[in-house]
Amino acid sequence: MSRRGPFSCESATETLEWMNAIADFLKPFKPLMDAHVVNFFKDRLWESIDEEWMDCLREESVENLVNIPSGIAMDYWPSSLQDFIDTLHSLCLPREAKQLHKMMPDLHVMSLGSVLSQGMNPKKKHEVEILSAVISKVADNVGARTIIDVGSGQGYLAQVLSFLYQLAVVAIDASSHHGSVTSARAVRIKKHYSSKLAENKHLNGPEAVTCHVLSSNMLTSLATTLFETDSAEETREIGQASEDQNFPCSKENAAPPLILAGLHACGDLSVNMLRTFVDCQEVKALVGIGCCCNLLSEEYLEGTSSQSGFPVSKGAKLTGINFGKNARDLACQSAERWRSLSNNMALQNFGIHAFRAAFQIVFDKHYPDMMASSPSIGRQGKALRRKQSQRVTENKAIDCKKEALELTEIGKVYGKCNEKDLEGYQGTCSFGLSDEYAKFEEFCYSGITRLGLPPVKDINFQGLWKQVKPFSVLVGPYWTLRAALGPLIETFILLDKLLFLQEQGIKAAILPLFDPVISPRNVAVIAQKI
Repeated sequence: MSRRGPFSCESATETLEWMNAIADFLKPFKPLMDAHVVNFFKDRLWESIDEEWMDCLREESVENLVNIPSGIAMDYWPSSLQDFIDTLHSLCLPREAKQLHKMMPDLHVMSLGSVLSQGMNPKKKHEVEILSAVISKVADNVGARTIIDVGSGQGYLAQVLSFLYQLAVVAIDASSHHGSVTSARAVRIKKHYSSKLAENKHLNGPEAVTCHVLSSNMLTSLATTLFETDSAEETREIGQASEDQNFPCSKENAAPPLILAGLHACGDLSVNMLRTFVDCQEVKALVGIGCCCNLLSEEYLEGTSSQSGFPVSKGAKLTGINFGKNARDLACQSAERWRSLSNNMALQNFGIHAFRAAFQIVFDKHYPDMMASSPSIGRQGKALRRKQSQRVTENKAIDCKKEALELTEIGKVYGKCNEKDLEGYQGTCSFGLSDEYAKFEEFCYSGITRLGLPPVKDINFQGLWKQVKPFSVLVGPYWTLRAALGPLIETFILLDKLLFLQEQGIKAAILPLFDPVISPRNVAVIAQKI
């Protein structure tokens, strides 16, 4: 391997060249992408990694380990490992929001006051301030005054676009509760703004529409029919449409020009926005930030589906690469978040993964029926753990005495982190908790209880931990190397979306908008029809 780049994606040819380079790099590491750390001990996953790399990293400080996803290698590491890290990093899309003001030099980001930002956490406020300004600027460029906010949640973005930028907005979300919250909040905000306007000035808030967008056909239908009636600030129930239902796009120019916008449109929803943008002539621009790559439908897994979420471009299909759920789950990793971890939090992370991997052996041996019927467990706990980690990062302060140990993938807090617990940490990724046998047994029992499984009396937890303990020091290096692949997988998925538009002859770009430490899913697909 050798370092390549820098790469560009200004044209379809350049984008495809970048994607081919990523595919060539990733294919030899497919076993690493497809693996799951819960099987670390059961499948002896460390043996799939270059032995020289693991021998080096097992002695490495935690500070240097958490910097690997950011492309930082030590000059005394094996040259092949340095080359791996260097090449990987050169292929990743830069995530710093440096190009925004170069592409939009006269962009003016307005700060949200206390009324509009009420209920927003710092992350959401940061995102909405920037994205609303970008959408307003794009609207000016294409002469559009109407926005469809796809996956609008509680309507924070929609309300800022309505009341601060005076745009007509329809907020679409699958949750009727979110629609009700959006409408109620809009009424309160309108009262505040109406008191500041002249009496003859008409002020509308966003219209909330409850709808499960299951296909681009349905979104296209909504885009062409939503403005037949003027019913702002009213919540409408549209219901669901099947994938096979055909909604022809309007061919008349009576409807106003529209912009599709989305702040963290989840999984296939972000792809449905792309297809709708291409198919519907009323939609003149797109500003979308996706999330949850792990929830994308994938063609090779779903069968022959022209509506799968990945890949969407012809070029991506020709590369022959597929990811699978475990690999796409990696795309949620953030190099910036890894780099911001304290030593204690990183060690705690590695330790939890070691316990969880050891518990998998218990689970596999004593509850095989459960494994067969439900091989994937703990999504709730994983989501809660991410939220916990997110709060810590946003505050930019990690206080280990106040934070509970990370929620396990089976969704159970099993203890508090304190100074005594950290006595065994010696600057490496060894777990080192005092009385770790008891901790491991407690961890396992909490998992068994959480899953509602009958306890098994003859499980030798101490013997199992003794068996895997010598290899637990390798969990940190292995997990870090896997996590380092995440930003590259996400880069490929983003480029796939961009190439899909470029293949249609559409002017498009992918652009980081937010501070990646505050908001790791910070890349917007921005496109407009000339």
